[in-house]
Amino acid sequence: MAKKSILIVDDSASMRATVAIALGGAGYEVIEARDGQDGLNKLAAQRVNLIISDVNMPGMDGITFVKKLKEQAALRFTPVIMLTTEGAEEKKQQGKAAGAKAWIIKPFDPAKLLDAVSKLIQA
Repeated sequence: MAKKSILIVDDSASMRATVAIALGGAGYEVIEARDGQDGLNKLAAQRVNLIISDVNMPGMDGITFVKKLKEQAALRFTPVIMLTTEGAEEKKQQGKAAGAKAWIIKPFDPAKLLDAVSKLIQA
């Protein structure tokens, strides 16, 4: 079976690396993007099974990224997990309305992230 691929969208290189280590250790192929626009550019060249995105990023933030992602027919059903320091209910509702399937607060527990990833990729 082919490796499942996951796009990580986060402006923090150290956070991308931390998430990539957890995912790579679980056998996933990881693609990294530094913000929403970079994420959309990467998705134009390659399909992924799941996306993990931060909310607060310069340029295109995570909520806008998810909205733009869901506008594209080929990407509409790609599951998105928001991995962020944002815990406000209003932000969570914005993320859900945009199309995010899960919301995980940083700092995160790698086991919980992997559990959410496996559930969404199987769905």
